[in-house]
Amino acid sequence: MSLARTPLFDWHAAHGGRLVDFAGWEMPVQYTSIVPEHKAVRSAAGLFDIAHMGRLYFRGPQAAQALESLLTNEVLTLQPGQVRYSLLTNDTGGILDDVLVYRLAHEHLLVVNASNRLKVVGWIQRHLGAFDVTLHDETTTRCMLALQGPRALDLLQPFVPQPLAPLKYYSAIETTIGSVPALISRTGYTGEDGFEIIMANAAAVDLWERLIAAGAPVGLLPCGLGCRDTLRLEAAMPLYGHELNEQIDPLSAGLKFAVKLEGRTFPGHPSLVARQHDTTLPRRVGLRLASRRIAREGTVVHFGGSAVGQVTSGTFSPTFEQSLAMAYVTPEASALGTPVTVDIRGQHEPAEVVKLPFYKRPAIVK
Repeated sequence: MSLARTPLFDWHAAHGGRLVDFAGWEMPVQYTSIVPEHKAVRSAAGLFDIAHMGRLYFRGPQAAQALESLLTNEVLTLQPGQVRYSLLTNDTGGILDDVLVYRLAHEHLLVVNASNRLKVVGWIQRHLGAFDVTLHDETTTRCMLALQGPRALDLLQPFVPQPLAPLKYYSAIETTIGSVPALISRTGYTGEDGFEIIMANAAAVDLWERLIAAGAPVGLLPCGLGCRDTLRLEAAMPLYGHELNEQIDPLSAGLKFAVKLEGRTFPGHPSLVARQHDTTLPRRVGLRLASRRIAREGTVVHFGGSAVGQVTSGTFSPTFEQSLAMAYVTPEASALGTPVTVDIRGQHEPAEVVKLPFYKRPAIVK
C-alpha cells in the first residue's frame, strides 16, 4: 500500500527532508539533524507540517451533545473559539486517543492522532446513535501547519488581519490569510508558545514558503517529527503508543484534569469512577539519569531490588544536555527524589524521579 502524502511533500523532498513512514504517511523526520531543529524552536521558531493529524468536523444541531457523550472532558461548556484537551476512552476506561476539541462558530472540530484516525472515526460513528449530527473527515482536504517558538507571534502576525497577541492559549479564531479562509489556534505540541493553522491544501505551500522566508533571518528552521518528539518529551506531553494506549487509563497517565466525572457519563465512565481513589495504580513519572545513556521505551525501572515499572519514552535532552525519560512505576517508587535504576543492556544506571514537566516555557507576556 502506498503512503499518504501531505500537500507539502514535494517541498520536503526538494529541501533535504529525510522522509519516513509515520502512521501511513510519508513525513519528514528531520532536515539537517534533530538538535539544531530542536534548539531553533526553543530559541526562535520552528515550522512543522502536521497535515497528517486527523481533522474531524461535527455539524448539526446536536454536535455538542454528541461529543459531550463521547469525551472525558466537558464539551457543552465550551464557548465559541475555545479549544480543550480531552480523551476518548473505551468501555473499560482505556485510552483510545487523546484529542483537541474546538468549538467554532457553526461546527465542532476534533483533531486526533494520525495513527488513530480510522479507528476513532469508526468508533465514533458506532456511538453517535440518534444524535442529529454528521461527521466529516476532512484530513485530506485541508492542510495543517504548526509554527512554534518564542518568535512565532511576531512571524505570523503580518499574515493575519486580526491581532493575535490577545488570543489566549487553547483558543482559536476563524480568519483569513490573504484571501484564503484559515483557522488559527494558539496550541502546539512542543512546550513553546505557538500556533497551529488549518487552511486549504492549495494555499499551504505558499504560506509555508513565506513563513520560511520571513523567519530565516531570526533563526526559524523547518522542523521534522524527530525534534517534535524531543520537544514534547521535555514538556512531558504524552504520546499515543508510548504513554497512552488502550491498557492505560487517564488517571494513571496523570491526565485527571481532562476527565470530568461529575454529572455526566461517557464510555468508560463507570471504570474511571471506580479507579479515581485507587492508590495502587501505576503512575507516570519523570526520570533524570545520572549518565548520558538513553533509557529507551521498554527499559525496566528498578527500586529496592525489584522491578517497579517501565520507561515509555526517553531521550538525551538537547535543552538540558541530560538523559531524561518518562515511565510508569508503582506508587512506592513515584515520590519526587526517589532513587531508582534503569536496566540499559544489562547495566543498572542510576536515575532519580523528578518533577514533570522537565521544561516549562516562560509565561506569555501580554
